[in-house]
Amino acid sequence: MNKTIIHVDMDAFFAAVEVRDNSELEGKPLIIGALPHERGVVSTCSYEARKFGVRSAMSIKEAYRRCPQGVYMHPNMQKYKEVSSKIHGIWCDYTDIVEYISLDEGYLDVTGTAHSFGGVRSIGLAIKDRTKSETGLTCSVGIGYSMMTAKLASEEKKPDGFFEIPNPESLRNLIIDRNVKIIYGIGIKTAEKLQNAGICTVRDIYCNKQKVIRLLDNHGRQIIEFAEGTDNRQVTPYYEGEAKSIGREHTFQHDITDFTLLKDALILIAKELSLKLRLEGIYCRTVTLKVKYGNMQSITRSKSGNATNKADLIYKTAAVMLDTVDKRSVRLVGISLSNFAESDFRQLTLEDMSSIHVEKRKEELDKALLDMQRKYGGDIIKTGSELEAEKRWKAEIEKDEN
Repeated sequence: MNKTIIHVDMDAFFAAVEVRDNSELEGKPLIIGALPHERGVVSTCSYEARKFGVRSAMSIKEAYRRCPQGVYMHPNMQKYKEVSSKIHGIWCDYTDIVEYISLDEGYLDVTGTAHSFGGVRSIGLAIKDRTKSETGLTCSVGIGYSMMTAKLASEEKKPDGFFEIPNPESLRNLIIDRNVKIIYGIGIKTAEKLQNAGICTVRDIYCNKQKVIRLLDNHGRQIIEFAEGTDNRQVTPYYEGEAKSIGREHTFQHDITDFTLLKDALILIAKELSLKLRLEGIYCRTVTLKVKYGNMQSITRSKSGNATNKADLIYKTAAVMLDTVDKRSVRLVGISLSNFAESDFRQLTLEDMSSIHVEKRKEELDKALLDMQRKYGGDIIKTGSELEAEKRWKAEIEKDEN
């Protein structure tokens, strides 16, 4: 059965939200990420900034070199998440098979529901219209028969675009003379390898299939399939995939050698991740610590155990792993959670049985706390260790600013 896939991508999302809320920013090169004197990268930027060569993931220093007249801002993630929730709600009105790639991007499989809404084009146009009327923002919508074609279609007419790639023939006609990097699975290194062999366009792939296979083996075979229009990937609703994870990390404005301060960061990160798990009603079995040193070397350490959504257990697991890494200047620290479960079920021990009434009281208290956090926000309640960590954290930030 042929698939009907929609890819939705908000236009310069973070920047667009800020312009919507402050008309004085309209028409200006707006860069969201960090201030020019700070460490950091560009999260997103307005189309006016892109004219100067500024791009997402570019260092702020390089962005400032290219666009010193730009307006630089820190991201307001809470605001963006609230807008994202409205956008995701629109998508879910048309199908329950939605894969969220990020706050502002996702795939919708409408194969089984398109007929109920007058066809896939009607859904695509309705998403654009509702996004504009309900959030004041624009999005680009692509329609395809696969995930790759839907993604390519959404990129074809950006910003505020609408495009359709209905079949493999349409795909081939569209991309045949374009750079090989347009094919899913071809990154910078693979593109360089192909180009060094004289394979620069999609047409070159068609004409040199055996050469592509010799160069890239099985990966080459996959690339040929994608180039010819075959993509059997399935839209996977969030948390269905084994590799899914959630995480948070913090980049310091100067390298940190005080590992007590690093643990303070882990306490605050663990609290945020715990709240996200609890709001989603899920648990994690694997905690991964990420550390990036001042020389840009990154390391990770992972530990799996009983399923949990408790901030203190997430923190303690990460802190134990932090104690095992080299004590050098650190630029970034973070935690990611994976291997999700719908409950924290485990085999009870005799010790557990003797304290089961205490655990029940803890569960009742946790539920009451979660209800308060849903209503008043995650910061309404803080533990003593969180308060102390936050106090030291603010002192460190004030020291940086002075």
